Amino acid sequence: MTTSTATQATTHTLDVPGATLTYDVRRNDASTEPPLFLIGSPMGAGGFPTLASHFADRTVITYDPRGSERSQKADPMDPSPPEVHGDDLHRIIEAVGLGSVDMFASSGGAVNALALVAKHPGDVRTLVSHEPPLASALPDREHAMAAARAIHETYKARGWGAGMAHFIAVTSLQGEFTAESAAQPGPDPTMFGLPTEDDGSRVDPMLGINMITATHYEPDWNAVRAASTRIIVAAGAESGGTMASRGASAVAQRLGTEPVIFPGDHGGFLGGEYGQQGKPEEFAEKLREVLTQAD
Repeated sequence: MTTSTATQATTHTLDVPGATLTYDVRRNDASTEPPLFLIGSPMGAGGFPTLASHFADRTVITYDPRGSERSQKADPMDPSPPEVHGDDLHRIIEAVGLGSVDMFASSGGAVNALALVAKHPGDVRTLVSHEPPLASALPDREHAMAAARAIHETYKARGWGAGMAHFIAVTSLQGEFTAESAAQPGPDPTMFGLPTEDDGSRVDPMLGINMITATHYEPDWNAVRAASTRIIVAAGAESGGTMASRGASAVAQRLGTEPVIFPGDHGGFLGGEYGQQGKPEEFAEKLREVLTQAD
């Protein structure tokens, strides 16, 4: 299926094992650069219109990861680890049919991109890995992973509002996790304007699945280091010592590099999407700079 949108994107669906993926292509047939694939997880294509608008000189691909927004899974609670998301990305790149891509991958998308590069390095010329929340790579990994599990358990026990409040508290924490901070109960959801009632639903892709699969993932570091892909690890200038920013530092250390500092915080590329305002113009300028260095 293909439909046109007001932003001159075409929307496509792709059947893959266990899911139907939805992705968008903003084509620029005059471009000589590789397509730019913008990904998050569980954030979908809805997080990237502003950033995409700064790259009209290239073909831009966005998508909804399986289980998020328009991409449906046969089993909503299937774990869908990063390796599965990596295979999904590989299939989309093949379906678009324009060869290898440059990729900007943020948050859980940055984790999934490492799985893609480990298995299909020829798919990606340059990967900008923005704040991968890899608790598994941190020096305080046991406590960091325990904190992620605690968010998941709060969600399972008390529902979305309580789970999100716990998520905000943990992801805002600066510095290393301790046994005490990992065991700290989540705050009152009303502190963040979140609902206290539980609707009984447990299919939120972030709290129900990604909170464990992304943070606990152990990349194949040897395969990632051996890949032909040029990997740039990015951290937000305003992210401080949060888990995602520390994850960027840990990944860079594994790869023998230093993080490149990007404007804003974890959502620095957002231009009002999901009610969040980053610094998209400055962010896009920095992204273009690091991609140009790969030419």
